Amino acid sequence: MTTRIKWLPPAFFVALLLAPIWAAPPPTRAAGVTDTEIRIGNIMPYTGPLAAFASIGRAEAAYFDMINERGGINGRKIRFISRDDSSNPRTAVEHTSELVEQERVHLMFGSFGTPANLATRSYLNERSIPQLFVASGDEEWAHPKRFPWTMGWQPTFRSEGRIYANYIQAAYPSRKIAVLWQNDQFGRDLFRGLQEGLGITANMIVADIAVDADMSIDTQVDILKNSGAEVLVLNCAPPIAARAIRKAAELGWHPVLLLVNAAASIANALRPAGLQNSIGVISTSYLKDAGDATWKDDPAIKAWLAFMDKYYPDGDKEDGYAIFGYAAAETLVQVLTQCGDDLSRENIMRQAASLRNYQSTVAFPGIAINTGPADFHPIEQMRLVQFDGSAWQPIGDVIESAFLGAPGDK
Repeated sequence: MTTRIKWLPPAFFVALLLAPIWAAPPPTRAAGVTDTEIRIGNIMPYTGPLAAFASIGRAEAAYFDMINERGGINGRKIRFISRDDSSNPRTAVEHTSELVEQERVHLMFGSFGTPANLATRSYLNERSIPQLFVASGDEEWAHPKRFPWTMGWQPTFRSEGRIYANYIQAAYPSRKIAVLWQNDQFGRDLFRGLQEGLGITANMIVADIAVDADMSIDTQVDILKNSGAEVLVLNCAPPIAARAIRKAAELGWHPVLLLVNAAASIANALRPAGLQNSIGVISTSYLKDAGDATWKDDPAIKAWLAFMDKYYPDGDKEDGYAIFGYAAAETLVQVLTQCGDDLSRENIMRQAASLRNYQSTVAFPGIAINTGPADFHPIEQMRLVQFDGSAWQPIGDVIESAFLGAPGDK
């Protein structure tokens, strides 16, 4: 019996020796990541009725310019590609598709608004593309089982509504309440939180009117005034809020004014309303106000002001949306830095869900970001603030109780 041994080339034995090394290839990267670049997509309303929020995207772009000038993230520069959807979900879908399929972005970051992000969520999740730090306080961004590629960033609107309810119950327990709310998911969520927080005293809401973001509201404010309400909750976009504050003053109506965080911009709401008319307005915040003298010697605010001078000179330093964009971009840079050289989409989501007591430099002391595989609610703390005619002044302590039992995947 003869045994034949087939001749094998020396390269076979070399390959055999190297097999253990080849068995663990480096993490695969999508087209949006190279040795020198990370492509990031974004959707923002640069035009249209919600264009006041466009400074979020402009500040984010400026922040990434600063990071790139400093060498990028682990040697890679960020290419931030932001498109205008004019707050139209259909346009957002078209632009998102173009960003993914033509621009080959590696992830979507900080896109604004509830309707637009809901419209693109399934598309992005089906393709395993991170939809990170959505600029909306809807609860829909915290379903890690059903939508593992989508994560919010800011506190939820519903929890914010509970905070206002608790404040009213403590400070004005027997006052009648009127609510002007935006007729969309944002407005409904916050109004629902307000009603839940008021509980059995929700019958103190004697009038509520839903409005669209681009309508005149003089008649509506007149109706709310005639309801006899002594507390007015403005649950709407900055232009509507500004007109409502000004109209109330013109009518000689001076209720306790509660203004949602999303509209609490000195530049876009209070200044157009008239600073004198806005004195005493109550809102919530989790980020420092550069105009507040409390922070005049704060290193982070000094850095913010220097950043604005150099990278966003056309921006308004009193625009809360600009500092929002700065803080959100700062958080994304933290996540990408944690990724090291493994910039796979899976690891990006893993690191986003592994933030432990991370504090943005411009967040209020005591407000930290914590996430986990089953916790896609990065910020779950806020403070009440009151406008003194020039800046927002914190009142009370950091509030966490309103966020307890936040709904999510079970």
